Amino acid sequence: MAGPRDPAERCSRRNTNCVERPLRRLFEGLAGGVAACPWPFVLVPLLLSGGLGAGFVFLPQRQANDIEGQFTPTWGPAKAERDFVLRHFPTNDSERFSAARLPTEGAYAALIAVATNGTSVLDAAPWAEVLRLNATVHDAEYERLCARAAGRCASPNELLSRRGDAGPPEPGSLRFPVNDSVFLGAALGGVETDGGRVLRARALKLLYYLREDGPEAQDSRQWLEGFLQNISSKVAELRLGSIQVTYFTSLSRQQEFEGNAKSVIPLFSMTYFLTITFAVISCLRLSCIRNNIWLASCGVLSSGLAVLSSFGLMLFCGAPFVVTVANAPFLILGVGVDDMFIMIASWEQSLRKKEKSSVKSLLAETYAEAALSVTITTLTDVLAFFIGTWTAFPSVRSFCLYTGTAFVFCYVYTMTFFGAVLVLNHKREQGNRHWLTCMRVDVGKDQAENSCLYNACCIGSCSRQPSQPEGEHPMNVFFKKYYGPFVTNKWVKVLMVLLYGAYLAGSIYGCTQIREGIDLRNLANDASYVIPYYDDDDKYFSTYGPRVMVVITESVDYWNESVRLVIESCAQNLENISYVDRNLTESWLRVYIELGKRGLININSKTDFLNNLTVLFRARPSFEWDINKTQDEIEASRFFIQTVNVTSAVDEKNLLNELREAAEQCSIPLKVYHPAFIYYDQYLVIVQNTVQNVVVAAGAMLVVSLLLIPNPLCCLWVTFAIASVIVGVAGFMTFWNVNLDSISMINLVICIGFSVDFSAHISYAFVTSGESSANKRAIEALSLLGYPVLQGAVSTILGVVVLAAASTYIFRTFFKIMFLVILFGALHGLVFIPVFLTFFGNFGRSPHNTISKKLELEKL
Repeated sequence: MAGPRDPAERCSRRNTNCVERPLRRLFEGLAGGVAACPWPFVLVPLLLSGGLGAGFVFLPQRQANDIEGQFTPTWGPAKAERDFVLRHFPTNDSERFSAARLPTEGAYAALIAVATNGTSVLDAAPWAEVLRLNATVHDAEYERLCARAAGRCASPNELLSRRGDAGPPEPGSLRFPVNDSVFLGAALGGVETDGGRVLRARALKLLYYLREDGPEAQDSRQWLEGFLQNISSKVAELRLGSIQVTYFTSLSRQQEFEGNAKSVIPLFSMTYFLTITFAVISCLRLSCIRNNIWLASCGVLSSGLAVLSSFGLMLFCGAPFVVTVANAPFLILGVGVDDMFIMIASWEQSLRKKEKSSVKSLLAETYAEAALSVTITTLTDVLAFFIGTWTAFPSVRSFCLYTGTAFVFCYVYTMTFFGAVLVLNHKREQGNRHWLTCMRVDVGKDQAENSCLYNACCIGSCSRQPSQPEGEHPMNVFFKKYYGPFVTNKWVKVLMVLLYGAYLAGSIYGCTQIREGIDLRNLANDASYVIPYYDDDDKYFSTYGPRVMVVITESVDYWNESVRLVIESCAQNLENISYVDRNLTESWLRVYIELGKRGLININSKTDFLNNLTVLFRARPSFEWDINKTQDEIEASRFFIQTVNVTSAVDEKNLLNELREAAEQCSIPLKVYHPAFIYYDQYLVIVQNTVQNVVVAAGAMLVVSLLLIPNPLCCLWVTFAIASVIVGVAGFMTFWNVNLDSISMINLVICIGFSVDFSAHISYAFVTSGESSANKRAIEALSLLGYPVLQGAVSTILGVVVLAAASTYIFRTFFKIMFLVILFGALHGLVFIPVFLTFFGNFGRSPHNTISKKLELEKL
């Protein structure tokens, strides 16, 4: 994790701590085994990673990038509603196709033609080009595969089916949105009217539906794939000058989403380069014998092995691999490098204290200190991720499962593989061997006259003396002599309090502006052809939203007038919703009742009602598809309401809630359904799931903190930091145009672990300090832990920074929230918590904390 896993976290703890001491003994025993025989601990992780890495052969079968399956709630009500509609209203797209009655999105290709230069698509020149475009798409193969109604292909646009090759309609001759009982709201966009008559229209939409039932389904898919490959060149060949064309198919969203993972692959190499460079620079020493470049490289390798092993194991076990999992290696790399820094720092402390001790003793002390700290932070991280699997979103579940497992492997390999590398590197240093060539570079009398450059490169010291352990790190000196006194100055503290007030106010305001749900366009690449199509669709066709199916789910006595009145009352309640246009409802029952009022038929007895339905079907054939009728009853029926002005995620959420509430209030069993509701369902659970995961994870973090860091004041500040960082990230992500969706939900869970890492060590170092004043205790805590906090933050940011250059929303969102987490976590650890501790520093201190001897909290 990004916070400091402080190897110096060996403050004098209460003797009653029954958790820490067994762990220390366990780590000391492990260190003894690693020091005695390091090579098995090097080779076994390598062989294990190679074996588990074979699981990647299953990657093609394990990829589960179905958008609906991964980014919608597993138990969403709309999925059950769709199953009901499919059972009771089966489709037949070979004979009686109706786009409005589809229980799914269907198989289709879509074109939006927008008139250029502000003209109308109904003018002569644009209309002629629309006809040419339609003729190009409507080829012989489409004629064979098209969805059919009344013996011919379903028209891509109602105006084309009525006018054929004739010229455009005269201005004012069309009514909008309904013309001669035909709904034109989805056919024409950007319409200007006068008294309900069309004066001009900026855009026209063409929808080419294909059969997806029966043996033609695969052929339809191939036609759509060919459409995507060829449509750009075909449009170019037409040399259209009066219209601009954007396109989309039912395959587009899924195909573009699946291509996201491929776009991020080149970033992996850049991430490893940046991380290795940072690690090498951080571990660089002037002595070419005590240089830790190989340690840095092996630390990065250890993280890579953890990714290989964990991902391979999950693939062997059949865990679905979702595109969101591709974020995990970036995070694991930063965390693994952080663990490496802690181990190296603790090892160097042991060397400074016990240079002449055996390697077994040195490694035992290193493990007793650093491993405990790494264990605390790893445990909190793993808990956060595995708790994150308790979610309704499979994409979140997969990410947390893969990443939590990778953290376990990262921890194990740090304790074994990297520990063994420490031992081997120490033996090289003891033999006075060069870091690169491993050649012995003994200093002899015959080398005394060699140049400084020669001695520095080939001996290890320009002074011709054997290398010695280096002193205190300059960054620790900076925090002790400069930054600590600066931040504890009384006027600076006032400024920091005001800064925190501004931070908190901005965070809370941002939380009130959170936008929920994932915009489906964000699943595509920024340069994708679907983005212009979505833009045109939103701009010209957003006035009229989904045409919602209202289903009466049980058999009722339709021939009973009181029952019909209840149904009518329920329909009116639905029509009274602000998002519904009552003038555009299509109800077979209303038409049937009207026929009865005219005296044409009798509908007041069961026999007459059922037998006279044939009269209704002759008048309106499509109504036959809205009634599920058996020999002597109607098992289910449906009617349709038209929604309007559903232009944002807030509108989608409100529409779904209001429709379902109105349906539940009806005494007749009703369901409301549209294929888009499958995605709207996320609004019902996203906040609940996020709060649930955050609260449970935060509780688990506190339990771990109380067990392993038994100081009430420290745990209080850990709690404060968790809450403050989460509120900050949730608030400021709104300002950065990030919605609360399944992707950002992943990162909010990660927030918990990072908050603990940043806050626990600083606050614990403060409360266990032996200094006399609060300011001095804060300065000591910063001098010991300020650099590890900064180093850990930089290493984690380097692990994800390349994602800022990604061309897809998923990966950029991961970077944005991780950046906010690291920024605010480091800000709390280095600024806010030290300042606030100086105000409340005397609470919770015991006499044991005031002993004058130097506490065991050593410098890094």
